[in-house]
Amino acid sequence: MATTEIKTNQNPGCLVQILWFAFVGWWLGQAWMVAAWICMVTIFGIPLGVWMLNRIPKVMALREPASVVRITTRPDGSIQKEAVDVRQVNIVLRALYFLLIGWWFTALWLELAYAISMTVIGLPIGFWMFDLAPALLTLKR
Repeated sequence: MATTEIKTNQNPGCLVQILWFAFVGWWLGQAWMVAAWICMVTIFGIPLGVWMLNRIPKVMALREPASVVRITTRPDGSIQKEAVDVRQVNIVLRALYFLLIGWWFTALWLELAYAISMTVIGLPIGFWMFDLAPALLTLKR
């Protein structure tokens, strides 16, 4: 029995993502980021702001977060797929990181990603940067 773990994404095609970004994602993403940061200013709005910032890749370019899937091949030739939970960093460490570094660094990172995405040649780099936003905000894996 062979077991393999891989990261998978369920994203629409590249052309659909580019068209979404060109017509909707660029302005909706910027408005989404501003609304998220306004939520982050209040104590009660922090959970909503973090939730919104974790979904920036989806809003900007219809990109789903990667999930880890364990694929097991049985001796009879059948294949079994199951989702694998990724261990997160200690919540206290994540909260300290967010308060000291994550909130301001992610703001700079996302604005830079947004600016890079405004150029056609920079779209892949910008999308990659949007994908990293949740990890930079709260050390989410």
